[in-house]
Amino acid sequence: MADADLDAIIRQLAKQQHKTLTAAVKKRRDRYAALAAKAKDAETKKRYRQLAKDAVEIGTATVKRLQMSADNAAYSYARSIRQAIEASSAIKKAAPSLQVISAKKAAKKAKG
Repeated sequence: MADADLDAIIRQLAKQQHKTLTAAVKKRRDRYAALAAKAKDAETKKRYRQLAKDAVEIGTATVKRLQMSADNAAYSYARSIRQAIEASSAIKKAAPSLQVISAKKAAKKAKG
């Protein structure tokens, strides 16, 4: 697990949350649908049905926003790691030339 990419873990956790939240939204919808079925007058039944529709719509939008946020976080992390690796490799490439310059300076000081 220590070698696992954090962006993959972020996406995996988001997927688990997505499933959990979707189940909760469906449960809430079913609750309002059950209340609509038990309602005695047409107006109350209509109100509960509308609540069920609204709960699904709002819940689905919330789940989508959470998923996009997790995807953005995972992408941002992966991009940052790539940039850090590139910067590290650029420093390693520049290091030998810096050592040559330092050696030349040391040689000059030794002569003078």
